[in-house]
Amino acid sequence: MKRRFLPFLPQAFRLAPLALAATLLALPLTSCDDDSDANDPKTTLIQPTGSAPTYAPNIDAQMLAVLEQFMSYGTPALPTLSPRQARMAPSVTDAVQDLLKKNNLAPTPPNVTVTQQVLPKNYTPQSAADGILVRIYKPAGVSGSLPVIVYYHGGGWVIGSLDVYEPSAKALAANTGAIVVSVDYRLSPEAKFPAAHEDAYAAYKWAKENATNFGGNAAKVAVAGESAGGNMAVGVCLLAKERGLALPIHQLLVYPVANNDLNTASYNQYANAMPLSKANIEYFTQNYFTTPADGNNRLISLTDVANLSGLPAATIIAAEIDPLQTEGKQLADKLTQVGVANQYQLYSGTTHEFFGTYAVVPKAEEAQQFAATRLKAAFQ
Repeated sequence: MKRRFLPFLPQAFRLAPLALAATLLALPLTSCDDDSDANDPKTTLIQPTGSAPTYAPNIDAQMLAVLEQFMSYGTPALPTLSPRQARMAPSVTDAVQDLLKKNNLAPTPPNVTVTQQVLPKNYTPQSAADGILVRIYKPAGVSGSLPVIVYYHGGGWVIGSLDVYEPSAKALAANTGAIVVSVDYRLSPEAKFPAAHEDAYAAYKWAKENATNFGGNAAKVAVAGESAGGNMAVGVCLLAKERGLALPIHQLLVYPVANNDLNTASYNQYANAMPLSKANIEYFTQNYFTTPADGNNRLISLTDVANLSGLPAATIIAAEIDPLQTEGKQLADKLTQVGVANQYQLYSGTTHEFFGTYAVVPKAEEAQQFAATRLKAAFQ
């Protein structure tokens, strides 16, 4: 924390006894609060009010505080809601914002400018007929040709939005100095598999072909995504390889969906975890897949069906308290087996969706900085 410094001492104080001088010199040590720190969550950690859940006795304290706020909304279980209703329910992002308000904290937001545009209709043959909305985040006060990150939000291909995942997109832009293109791909069940994946590919192709129009460097385009979005980031690499489009320079995969096995060790251990449970995953796949066989497609079953050879280097970020934890490590191992450079980082005590909670959860800030370091190195 910043310290206040005493003003120049007058003559009388300088001639005072040593005891008084010592007392005065000690004042800065007991007055280390600074108005600028009062609203900084990094120096004012929000604490939970209850105990850890039985399935996660070692959960991070700030992560638990976010979960408590999220559960306080009393939203019915996801499988009992229609997709329309589920999209209206409060999110983890809402929980973070409400926690900050309740604790009178107002962290400085990432310094980025935001614009939106719609890609041309049917930009690729299988992409959205009415075009794809993208939100473009550009680091403020920078110029020149910047690297680009095409980002895919999470939500199981059913829920999620540009707004819900905006904290992640903003942080990536601010921390990397790159332009982030966040993609509003089609959701299911209105658009079944592989609609979201095709929109993801179309947005990447558009970014490569139009980077110079929004200040980007077409030679330095990475892909990134969370959860289902992480799965699609790998899918984009696969489709680009198959269709002869230049591959991304890097792939950032945050707790990605990587296979079609709902009986892994982490699925069993965290079957009832919040905010993502095994039942939620079943709900998502039932809505996105036309038939169960879709789950065995290479774009879903990355670890046991897809040919991952020749893909760009990857960064994989995993949460401990997450049904997807096991398959994230399996994906890292598979990439290693086929010669794709990658770095895997597991954050203990965190849950699914932690990546965007950095305003409250310090481990999320650590993950954001790790991701940024890896991406900046790839852009060199």
